[in-house]
Amino acid sequence: MAQALIHDPEVLILDEPTTGLDPNQIVEIRELIKKIGREKTVILSSHILAEVEATCDRIMIINKGKIVADGSSEDLRKRSQGHEILQLKIKGADDNDIYAKLKELESVAMADLKKEEETIFEIQSKEGASSAKAVFDMCVQNGWYITMMAPIETKLEDVFRELTMN
Repeated sequence: MAQALIHDPEVLILDEPTTGLDPNQIVEIRELIKKIGREKTVILSSHILAEVEATCDRIMIINKGKIVADGSSEDLRKRSQGHEILQLKIKGADDNDIYAKLKELESVAMADLKKEEETIFEIQSKEGASSAKAVFDMCVQNGWYITMMAPIETKLEDVFRELTMN
């Protein structure tokens, strides 16, 4: 970073500037980037969206060479509002069978399977739709049971996935 700053450029391009740093160094670099950004243009390239959100006041998402979103973190989240996101734990069948059935639901735009200590399914409903009843009905029809169904707040990662997975 020092080499990039020594010539006092008007535009500073940083690629994953916090990679390999400890938490204290990350905070220091983040503050330095914000300070420089008040006077100069700073372009930050990163796949760590939480870091982007903590550092940047404007975010661009680029997919296949095209800008698919441009705005503040709040603007990008609002763009995805209307898309209910539910986290689910469903028991009584193979996880892959449940996942396949969730993807088939008419109200579901996207489904994801996360294997942790317990399997967690995450679904995003189509705009203006709710999938809670459809999930409940699917479980009843198949003899499965829901141990958790919780709405989750739209994250920048969700917005990114929505815009880049198609």
